[in-house]
Amino acid sequence: MALPQVAPAETPQIEEVPADDRPWVTIVWDDPVNLMSYVTWVFQKLFGYSHDKAEQLMMDVHNKGKAIVSTGARERMEMDASQLHGYGLWATVDRG
Repeated sequence: MALPQVAPAETPQIEEVPADDRPWVTIVWDDPVNLMSYVTWVFQKLFGYSHDKAEQLMMDVHNKGKAIVSTGARERMEMDASQLHGYGLWATVDRG
């Protein structure tokens, strides 16, 4: 008895960056406590962003619920998150 011919399944080509190659990011999350002007000021003070850039990030936090405010090595992102916590903002670190 002949076995049926089965073609090997093709593996789709997925263009994804391996997890180890993705940079770390610091994410600021929306909260009901801090004023928008204060959040903008913190972004300017901590990251040296222009007022326009800081305001754009603050609006992403406000409207989208979160914004990535810095990208880089894990240790640096953890330091950024810690500094943001010191200003009373809710921040986490994750892979980008």
